[in-house]
Amino acid sequence: MAAIYQVVYRRASSLFCRLHSTYVRKMRYLNELKEDDSLCRQAQTSGTFYLFHNLSPFLQKVGKKYLVPQLSAAEMKRILEKFKETEQWIEKSVLIGCSDEHVPHFALDLGALEKSAIESELKGSFTDLRKALFVADGKDSPLLASAQSLLRWHDSHQYCSKTGQPTQKNVAGSKRVCHGSGITYYPQMSPVVITLVSDGSRCLLARQPSFPQGMYTALSGFCDVGENVEETVRREVAEEVGLEVESLWYSASQHWPFPSSCLMIACHALVRAQQAEYIFAVYVFVKPATV
Repeated sequence: MAAIYQVVYRRASSLFCRLHSTYVRKMRYLNELKEDDSLCRQAQTSGTFYLFHNLSPFLQKVGKKYLVPQLSAAEMKRILEKFKETEQWIEKSVLIGCSDEHVPHFALDLGALEKSAIESELKGSFTDLRKALFVADGKDSPLLASAQSLLRWHDSHQYCSKTGQPTQKNVAGSKRVCHGSGITYYPQMSPVVITLVSDGSRCLLARQPSFPQGMYTALSGFCDVGENVEETVRREVAEEVGLEVESLWYSASQHWPFPSSCLMIACHALVRAQQAEYIFAVYVFVKPATV
């Protein structure tokens, strides 16, 4: 009887957590917006908007800080009216997230409008994304990176690769469809490994000729078709510095918008110290705090 009670209790607890988890509710709400065009179109009337101009995000400098303003739907309507544009512009926006209170966030690129006029009207500036990620608040950086990647993907996937016919995005911007071929296209990320190579006491860093003086980096490269992460790490280290990896382990991952949407997979790789001596004159070793 006690065992039955425990099973029922675990199931009830699991159901309670699912029903009351803020994260779960957010994810399900966002999924509904992606799947239901009517619901997403309605959400655009109450959502907030991040603005871009030719993929550069809009920032406002307040004192020494750079803020990423979120414009309300009413503000977007006012701006579009001022520039004699229709509200159909809102249809070009893409869904990039929502708040815990289910206020949806959209990104909209106004690249067809005059840049300086918008900046003057909103008292800010459109800033290169690389700079924006350094100066903006850390909580805004992931949204800016995701938004730019999604906007870039839509800009480069306006035609079907099979028929050459125009593709049409859904309201949320989570996919594009070619009605001629019936093919549905979804935004994709390219997997990239970035690897800190070590011989146990020293870390290997490399540099490219184009780097500024004093700049070094861990080794990185795209995954080839058919490779897993471990195979990519071993190949990249062998190709770039001529070392054979003895062991490796995963560290962390993050989305990276350069040069286009990438999934950066960070790893540690261990090589024999005897191997490392061969390239000491070419590559720089530094003692790590932790490896």
